[in-house]
Amino acid sequence: MNQLINLTLQFVDIILHLDVHLNDWAIWMGPWLYLVLFFIIFAETGFVVTPFLPGDSLLFAVGALGAVENSAYSVHVMALLLIFAGILGDFVNYSIGKYLGPKIFKKEDSIFFNKDHLRKTQIFYDQHGPKTIIIARFAPIIRTFAPFVAGIGHMNYFKFAAYNTTGAIAWVASFLYAGYFFGNIPSVKTNFHIIIIAVIFLSIVPVLVGWIKSRKLNTQA
Repeated sequence: MNQLINLTLQFVDIILHLDVHLNDWAIWMGPWLYLVLFFIIFAETGFVVTPFLPGDSLLFAVGALGAVENSAYSVHVMALLLIFAGILGDFVNYSIGKYLGPKIFKKEDSIFFNKDHLRKTQIFYDQHGPKTIIIARFAPIIRTFAPFVAGIGHMNYFKFAAYNTTGAIAWVASFLYAGYFFGNIPSVKTNFHIIIIAVIFLSIVPVLVGWIKSRKLNTQA
């Protein structure tokens, strides 16, 4: 139990101080950091068991890293790479939902899997239709489960591809370049952990609004 608490605290520290940790990783990993970041974005969007991985906050911090003077990383190359990671992740998740979805729905809750997230995503999907694939890009957890639910519902593949690509470009570009242009402003750097908390909070607002609406509808029914 103590070990789990320590790991959780370490994870929270990484999320809140991504700018510091990314700088350390950049020095330690060199060009391999491209691959690590690709895998994190791919996994966060591609597997229903990894919704806890950082998404919005990571993109913002990566953008800030790319804006550092004499940075070894090109923010434009990173943008293309992470857009591809997001597109590929959703395609994998869609395929898993399409072919394995019913079996996974029968799976009991575990530390890595929560069926309630699936139910909430289904409600979100019912409210917004196929454009959920774009909207969900900006909502943690829903982002991870939306392509899976689309696969279960056998959403038209080409329609999914169009929404998936559009959503990935909008999501990665907006957060990455926000970090690139604003992440190294002195006041932002000094209060980076507050900015990260704000990014996370604003990201979950659509989820909270959807949940409140669904609760009201259930109460009225």
